[in-house]
Amino acid sequence: MLKKYLLDFSVIIFIFIIDRMSKLLIISFPETYEQYGISVTSFLNFNLIWNEGIAFGLFSFDEKLYYNLLTVFICLITVIIIWLMLRSKGFEKFSYIIIIGGSFGNIFDRIFYSAVPDFIDIHINNFHWFIFNVADIFITIGIIFLISFEIFGKKIK
Repeated sequence: MLKKYLLDFSVIIFIFIIDRMSKLLIISFPETYEQYGISVTSFLNFNLIWNEGIAFGLFSFDEKLYYNLLTVFICLITVIIIWLMLRSKGFEKFSYIIIIGGSFGNIFDRIFYSAVPDFIDIHINNFHWFIFNVADIFITIGIIFLISFEIFGKKIK
């Protein structure tokens, strides 16, 4: 059984490692703590913020009890997604795999740092999108894949 899921879990670990390496690299640069961080292009900065909420800083709490409950809730959702991954196949399974890889990266940060380091700042002039990280990219792509599969995939079968 372990051999059957070895590739799946290898992809999850690979995504986790990419996320960890990117966050460790950004945390090591003191310039990312400044207001506009490191300017990469005219529309991209690396600007470190510590997110104590969920996606895009929603549900940030000063109270540690709420933070811990939110972390437990996120872990439970991840367990459910793992269960769904184990029961699915093909493109749908791959979508769950990349969501899990990103989720593990953010859960690790929530436990180790009590916050998730977000640093990718996309902007046009003074309009800035929410700051996010590599794990968030994989989670978002996985969700977009699942939505696409739900809308278009079943018609293909």
